[in-house]
Amino acid sequence: MRTDDFWAVIDRATADRPGSPDEVAHRAIADLARRDPAEIVAWARHLDKVLAASGKEDLWAAAYLINGGCSDDGFDHFRGWLIAHGREVLARAVRDPDSLADLPAVRSAATTGAVFEAEEILTIPQAAYREATSDELPPADTAPARLDASMLWDFDDEEEMQRRLPRLSSLFLEAPE
Repeated sequence: MRTDDFWAVIDRATADRPGSPDEVAHRAIADLARRDPAEIVAWARHLDKVLAASGKEDLWAAAYLINGGCSDDGFDHFRGWLIAHGREVLARAVRDPDSLADLPAVRSAATTGAVFEAEEILTIPQAAYREATSDELPPADTAPARLDASMLWDFDDEEEMQRRLPRLSSLFLEAPE
């Protein structure tokens, strides 16, 4: 599956009717479930590639800062939330995690405490395959690569956070007295 084909599913799920990640997931599942099972498997493998490519340390730090903490599963779910916002939002966040400070929802979360996670986006291929075939999605040949949480810089180090993510830090960290 080509990258454009992968993102076309998300684009159709958000076009003219953006909604919550849950709504995006339901529309994407409906789209994929009408396809050949091999296409659903290919979409799932491409999702693994998107997650691997977005598994960046500073993006995890941004998720940690925005969500008030972030486990390894939480980081996956945060990237699900980014995927639900489309290719450009995810690509920009991978290139420059601090650019998330430009998103209105993120800016609002600085005062509301909203948490951004969308596990349902990550389960799109499993649900679509089950709907299309009444069977479980075949497992991938290899497990997706993940960052080792024990090897990350200390996300509680506010000085390092301010150095790496100055705009997000100004939103989410207390100003020194």
